[in-house]
Amino acid sequence: MPANPILRLKSVQKVFGRFTALHDIDLDIEEGEFFTIVGPSGSGKSTIIRLLVGMDELTSGEIWLRDKRIDQIPANLRPTCMVFQSLALFPHMSVGQNIEFPLKLRKIDPAKRKARAIELLELLHLPESYYDKRVTECSGGERQRIALARALAFDPEILFFDEPLSALDYRLRKSLEKELKDLHARTGKTFVYITHSLEEAMVMSDRIAIMKSGRFEQISDADEIYSRPVSRFVAEFMGEVNLFDVTAVDGQIKGTGLIALPSNATRTIADQITAARGATLMIRPEYVQFLDEGQAADFEISGRLNGIYALGSRIHYEIKTEGGQILTVEKLREDRHDGSEGDTVRLGWNADCAHVIEEAPFEGRIA
Repeated sequence: MPANPILRLKSVQKVFGRFTALHDIDLDIEEGEFFTIVGPSGSGKSTIIRLLVGMDELTSGEIWLRDKRIDQIPANLRPTCMVFQSLALFPHMSVGQNIEFPLKLRKIDPAKRKARAIELLELLHLPESYYDKRVTECSGGERQRIALARALAFDPEILFFDEPLSALDYRLRKSLEKELKDLHARTGKTFVYITHSLEEAMVMSDRIAIMKSGRFEQISDADEIYSRPVSRFVAEFMGEVNLFDVTAVDGQIKGTGLIALPSNATRTIADQITAARGATLMIRPEYVQFLDEGQAADFEISGRLNGIYALGSRIHYEIKTEGGQILTVEKLREDRHDGSEGDTVRLGWNADCAHVIEEAPFEGRIA
């Protein structure tokens, strides 16, 4: 955790009637960090952002900005700004007037307002000629940049984003993900971003918080969460995954149809499983290999090739094991497997690619 966070949530709880949307949330966000909260619908991520910007009141707990408690300060007096999914631009105003709007509310001199607006147009890669252009004449991507310029106009300490790219088409969304990451680097601002898109979170973020049922399930960087999830929920939420319910007896790993060849590596994993008193063994599809005759791996399993799907640069394979489990394997197009649907195949992977997930419930661990 950061030693001197810019933003701190302490035991934050939000209750609506008999429903608890947030359960005693604790969170520290570092200054200059791109922090993303991601989770399925109803997980509590939108509730958090509404509390942070002052649109809702806490049921209990505290929100601190550096050394100042802000949860009791009205939204319009907080040194923060929000970029909404709808963007909330004024259609009857020009681009320049939209960007200048927060400065006008603060009674900044018109000449200074215009200079700041033009400076922000340049920062957001929009030509100065757009200053007098109508917002309604701008494309979706341009309107997104205008909303960002308006959010930056009054130099807020933190920018909050509520799924700002969700309404855009795929190609534009991918382009703006990179632009947002670049903008974050150039401004040095603290970004707190809400999304349901795991891909957005992984592309842009310094750290990601995975939410489930009003709690943080895991908080860390994308690589850590992808490679070493703390729960089955996180493992499955972070993309395609193969999971095995396993036990270990006298150093031998047991799972339906799973063969663990004795080695120092598999014995280490067996010790982890024994300590957890029942666990889940995780392997991502890209680490699973098709084994030829004579080849061996730390873990092996057999099955029938059930489906082959082309995904652009990758090929996705589905294998139904003898125990009835569906496993997934992904290969780059140039490394495709030569088999056909219906073939019996043998799969394997090495122990250093596997990860043991303890079945005990998550208890607030933050990486």
